[in-house]
Amino acid sequence: MSGRPWRLGASTLGAPGDDLAAVIDVLTRHDVDVVELRAAPDALVHIGLTTAERTRIRAELEAAGIEVLAVASGIRAGADTDDESVVAALIAHLHLAADLGSGFLRVFPGAPAHPAGKDELPRLLEDTATADARIVRRLAAALPVATDLGVRPLLETHDSHPRGVDLARALDLLGAADPDHRVGVIWDALHPWRVGEHPADTAAALLPHLRDGRGYVQIKDTVSAADTTPVLQGTGVVPMDEVLELLAEGGYHGPVSLEWERTWYPQVEPLDEALGAAAAAVASWRVRT
Repeated sequence: MSGRPWRLGASTLGAPGDDLAAVIDVLTRHDVDVVELRAAPDALVHIGLTTAERTRIRAELEAAGIEVLAVASGIRAGADTDDESVVAALIAHLHLAADLGSGFLRVFPGAPAHPAGKDELPRLLEDTATADARIVRRLAAALPVATDLGVRPLLETHDSHPRGVDLARALDLLGAADPDHRVGVIWDALHPWRVGEHPADTAAALLPHLRDGRGYVQIKDTVSAADTTPVLQGTGVVPMDEVLELLAEGGYHGPVSLEWERTWYPQVEPLDEALGAAAAAVASWRVRT
């Protein structure tokens, strides 16, 4: 890991159809020892795995020296559905994360919103206070289990709440009721920027919820704010250098993880090539600074 100011990770979202051995091979080839495991019925991990399957996956990753950074669920905490089903999904995925040795569970905000362009801030179908309260209520209901298991739920800058200020607003609401809550954040470097939030404003909002092992950062690069087709890190327009500078200045020492969205864009380069570019970009930033 020499030459990198942060540990570099990668998501299995970038390796659709690959088995665990192939994923491990790519990660180790690039000296990457942190992985986000996408959790979905068509992915390597999902809540339907047996105890034996969970044990095997964890053992194979540990034998390769790879840490499970997070189980990346697709749960939408603010979904327009009943509380019971969302809380049940949260609890099931918290158990999956614990069984796989992960300290984090990724959760989307996912409140209902009007259709919007990729470079437009989504307009919620309800007032923000109602949406925030629903997200917080459901997370709070799952927190006793999360605490018992030692897994921290993380809200990602995504969908209905793409900006740092959106997540900070919801977490401030949770903090007013429970100052010692365990919910942290994932700063996806693309989403706040593509809807117009300056990285410095995102950092100001999220660093208190990222530092000291409370969350982590995802990096990626795209064609433009309006066209989020992935491109190799450093060849697009997402201001990663500025994000990394803010992380360094803000005392963030956690990992940065490449979320290469080949599952959604099968025409792009394989994870092997994308991870090589990301490793070079992160190392290059340190050299320049």
